[in-house]
Amino acid sequence: MSNAIYFVSFKLKKGASVPDFLLAAEKLNDEFISKQPGYVSWQQAVDGETWVDLCTFETMEDLKRFEEASKNPSELALQFYSFINLNSCKGHKFSVQKHYKKEK
Repeated sequence: MSNAIYFVSFKLKKGASVPDFLLAAEKLNDEFISKQPGYVSWQQAVDGETWVDLCTFETMEDLKRFEEASKNPSELALQFYSFINLNSCKGHKFSVQKHYKKEK
């Protein structure tokens, strides 16, 4: 089976503190997301004002279970979301077809 990736692009609210946002993300990852079945990793990237979350799970089924578990957001999730302009969010789910990496 191939990994599944949840890809979300978004913008932060005007005036949002990036260090505080990243701290909220770290707490959410450490206390909830990383404990979900099939969790592999979560990467955050930025280009100007556009941010991207790239969450990888072992399977699409794991990703769907994560989505289901996230439907009733915890206080940590609500804190994380409080930094984001939710109208700017665009999410996609992908199945990895091929993975290239540098050989050692």
